[in-house]
Amino acid sequence: MINDLLTPDYIFESSWEVCNKVGGIYTVLSTRAKTLQTALHDKLFFIGPDLWKGKENSLFIESDTLYSEWKSAALHNENIPVRIGRWNIPGEPIVILVDFLPFFADKNQIYAEMWELYQVDSLHAYGDYDEASMFSYAAGKVVESFYRFNLAKEDKVVYQAHEWMTGLGALYVKWAVPQIATIFTTHATSIGRSIAGNNKPLYDYLFAYNGDQMARELNMESKHSIEKQTAHHVDCFTTVSEITNRECEQLLEKPADVVLMNGFEDDFVPRGATFTGKRKRARSLLLKVANNLLGTKLGDDTLIIGTSGRYEFKNKGIDVFLESLSRLRTDIKLQKNIVAFITVPGWVKEPRQDLIERMKSRKTFDTPLDTPFLTHWLYEMHNDRVLNMMQQLGIRNHQDDKVKVIFVPCYLDGKDGIFNKDYYDILLGEDLSVYASYYEPWGYTPLESVAFKVPTITTDLAGFGLWVKGLKNQNGLMDGVEVLHRSDNNYSEVAENLKETIEYFCDRDEVEVKEIRKRAAEVAEQALWKHFIKYYYEAYDIALRNAAKRQRI
Repeated sequence: MINDLLTPDYIFESSWEVCNKVGGIYTVLSTRAKTLQTALHDKLFFIGPDLWKGKENSLFIESDTLYSEWKSAALHNENIPVRIGRWNIPGEPIVILVDFLPFFADKNQIYAEMWELYQVDSLHAYGDYDEASMFSYAAGKVVESFYRFNLAKEDKVVYQAHEWMTGLGALYVKWAVPQIATIFTTHATSIGRSIAGNNKPLYDYLFAYNGDQMARELNMESKHSIEKQTAHHVDCFTTVSEITNRECEQLLEKPADVVLMNGFEDDFVPRGATFTGKRKRARSLLLKVANNLLGTKLGDDTLIIGTSGRYEFKNKGIDVFLESLSRLRTDIKLQKNIVAFITVPGWVKEPRQDLIERMKSRKTFDTPLDTPFLTHWLYEMHNDRVLNMMQQLGIRNHQDDKVKVIFVPCYLDGKDGIFNKDYYDILLGEDLSVYASYYEPWGYTPLESVAFKVPTITTDLAGFGLWVKGLKNQNGLMDGVEVLHRSDNNYSEVAENLKETIEYFCDRDEVEVKEIRKRAAEVAEQALWKHFIKYYYEAYDIALRNAAKRQRI
């Protein structure tokens, strides 16, 4: 099918998360890079913000030889400060990092230009809007400069911009270099996320929301404006799931031309004996942390459950997860000990020294530490939503409780002070994961979970969950993924269904669990980039054809 489509000779992609590991878009770009690099052979360029001048960034390998003549010309003739190198990920694609600070001097002129050309309203800008927009504009100038210096009119070139933060650059490229085909990908609409985050019902009333009106109400006018105008003016508008496409159609008044589902590569998943050894060590560490914190002797038959992601208390379903654990705690039918780890980065102060001392000791402790549900101390603990809800629900981790809950409020980056292992090296130690999301455009965390053979529970308000529901022979947790129905108004029902699903898993025997884990990995295999990359080629075709029409006008 790809052979029938127009395909690009060169691809440029810009994102705030290029060589900057801050969220899910990083995973999208970094795992897909190898697939595109194989096809394009160094005609793939990622553009990111240069946030590390004078500091080491292990993700960026700088080169003095790559496009050195253009780099010198861009700096001296056009005042575009760039560094060129390779992204330290599989495929090692070429990266251009741009210093966008010099563009602040022309900020008002740039905003005026974008208003005149595309009616982008930057008048109400605040917070991170200016920083993102100056990077975006700088990225657009990079592409324009590179094209004029290195490429020719007959080259088929695509520029793909990710999220509202890069919209300004996409519009600039379309205006300044109309030969280049532009694609804009929104991974979550700014208004949809804001409606959900402000505890307004998003789904039942989506049909009645007006995006422009809600932007005014929620003080999101500038972000919404750049997102909406970019969606309407690029050559191809895309998003990451059918559920987000509904938002786009209603709130941006523009449905996506193509839905680009988020795949991944599984080359970071260990195999065979390496996997078995890592899982054993991860479980041992999780239980060691729990036992030292709780003063218990929980054994290897303990069920370890986890959730993780950004600290979006409602959107990520942390609230309903805690509710389900509280109900499970008082259920007399539960026969198994459960330890649930909530790993979301809060306002962390420091790792607990008393827990570190116990971890180093060879003693066995039979008394809990003070606050036996927290691995790292927090600033303003009295304002923390996880801790407050645990208190409201009466979750205290008493020694006779069948269900214990432990809050890990930090990034697992290998140097947190307690676990000192990367997230993936902890994830594979879990038996079950829960991502009961209310707002989740795609959902990499449950996808990563099943890739590591950890069955997961998610909802049909997550793009990943909705995709799983459409798979053949997918019948719930026995096939690796349970997708719970979630709406604006069924919180209690979700909590109860979640509790019952965990209980159901607890009752599975060893043979059944082994089969469930195998099926979970099979779901992940269906989301590899080799299956999803075809949608990108559809987007390239649409963008290139629309750009070609523009040239003929």
